[in-house]
Amino acid sequence: MGEAFSLENLGTLMMLIFLQAVLGFDNLLYISIESKRVPEEKQQMVRRLGIGLAIVLRIVLLFVVVKAIALFQSPLFDLQLTGILEGAFNVHALIVLVGGVFIIYTALKEIMHMLAIQDLGEEAVDDKRSVGSAVAWIVAMNLVFSFDSILSAIALTDVFWVMAVAIILSGLMMIFLADTVSEFLKKNRMYEVLGLFILFIVGVMLLSEGGHLAHLKLGGYAIEPMAKSTFYFVIIVLVIVDIAQGRYQKKLDLERTRKPS
Repeated sequence: MGEAFSLENLGTLMMLIFLQAVLGFDNLLYISIESKRVPEEKQQMVRRLGIGLAIVLRIVLLFVVVKAIALFQSPLFDLQLTGILEGAFNVHALIVLVGGVFIIYTALKEIMHMLAIQDLGEEAVDDKRSVGSAVAWIVAMNLVFSFDSILSAIALTDVFWVMAVAIILSGLMMIFLADTVSEFLKKNRMYEVLGLFILFIVGVMLLSEGGHLAHLKLGGYAIEPMAKSTFYFVIIVLVIVDIAQGRYQKKLDLERTRKPS
């Protein structure tokens, strides 16, 4: 018992909670966007139920991955179109690739929807989902996002309770923060576009990571994973540009109101 609660395990637990929190940012963004598709009075329930079910399934996935990690990394099939498309796909690579494609599709669809509507009020009745469907998508994408964090956890420790507690605590943090993120986007509609482009970059990152895991080559060139440092740098640049653009737009609007007609 003393060894289970050693300083090393407790230190690893704190590190994993921090890691899960950092990796959970893009997940929160997706949850916020997906929950908008149900009636407003049910959005909080959808977010909490989706994350709650995802926590349970993350624990199950953790157990499965720990017991069968070799199966997730073993090649399922090869694709050899020399000079055009080459790769060796495994379960891990396929999950990440499919998740990346879906995230990019979701971001582009939402961006096109924003540009197409004539009246923002139309969003209230357009592109709605049932509660069950929204919860299912949140749970499914949560598992896609959690796959890498679980593998990272396994790389840091082999103590199951440490990994499980980190997943549960990070999930509870997500439940607590999900409403805050959704309310912020609802009150600051101009940041929705920024959020969608961040989601798009998340999809690109997943595609690059999945391609690397599958040893994918396009036109003879190997797909390299986007470094996490590059990802966060791009996010910071996007946020700075968005803030500068917003302030400059306010300045232009103020100038127009001052000028005599």
